[in-house]
Amino acid sequence: MEKLIPGLHHFQTEVFRSKQELYSKLAEAQNPEVLFITCSDSRVLPNEVTGAGPGELFIIRNAGNIVPPYSTANNGTAATIEYAVAALKVRHIIVCGHTRCGAMHGLLKPQLLEKLPQMAQWLRHAESTRRIVEASYAHLSGDALLDAAVGENVLVQLENLRSHPTVAEALANRALNLYAWVYQLEDGCVHAYEPSQGQFTPVVATDGDSLRARGRFGLRQVL
Repeated sequence: MEKLIPGLHHFQTEVFRSKQELYSKLAEAQNPEVLFITCSDSRVLPNEVTGAGPGELFIIRNAGNIVPPYSTANNGTAATIEYAVAALKVRHIIVCGHTRCGAMHGLLKPQLLEKLPQMAQWLRHAESTRRIVEASYAHLSGDALLDAAVGENVLVQLENLRSHPTVAEALANRALNLYAWVYQLEDGCVHAYEPSQGQFTPVVATDGDSLRARGRFGLRQVL
């Protein structure tokens, strides 16, 4: 807390004032193009990683960047997705996982969740991820197994997105694009899923804004 108060002062006196025109415009309305769904992990900073400014990302954060499949039971994630797609008319949805994810570690080792009943319940929405990892990555262990779980979970949650009516309608109308990303804490690299290759490849800045192929985080084509 001792660091937050000076931070507030710096924002109010320096940052806000330097962008006052932008913030005044945003006070009237927001028009983000991207819904960014990511983990609550404090090491993942969507705006900093992407270079997005105020008003450019509409963000959902929860443990494990999970998107529960659509159901009639209301939940905050579903409501926020609905609002982003139906009201804000976002054009892109990114589900972004990250390496060394504690939620995925707990998914692979449920004994760690014995004193975290709410987390154990929440991770049931990633049960498909666990089954895929057990069936396809039995030869892996340690960090490699966790990496596989992180990548597969992003793909599973992206598929869950498709079950939401507003998302399905927007996709049918070609008004929405879906992306699967993994952010690498160790070096800041972002890997994007390439359906044509059936794998994640690092996003590399080139003259053609193309992707350099180098597989990691699973090998499944689902998009």
